[in-house]
Amino acid sequence: MKRLCPICRKPTDSETGADFPFCSERCRLTDLGNWSSEKYVISNPAFDESEEEGRRSNRGSTGQDDDDDQDARR
Repeated sequence: MKRLCPICRKPTDSETGADFPFCSERCRLTDLGNWSSEKYVISNPAFDESEEEGRRSNRGSTGQDDDDDQDARR
């Protein structure tokens, strides 16, 4: 698969590039540094914390969700 490096925009190829989708280790490490310094953010929470608390309080005595709840989330 051919794509542009998300950091420097150089062409890169998944079949030949060990650092794909990045063109080089430098760009890969730059991206990692951007994440660790919080330059990238996820705009909305991946889940609603109040919804998660509701699930925890609804668990049975075994501490596990029943099979129907698990199937509904899949």
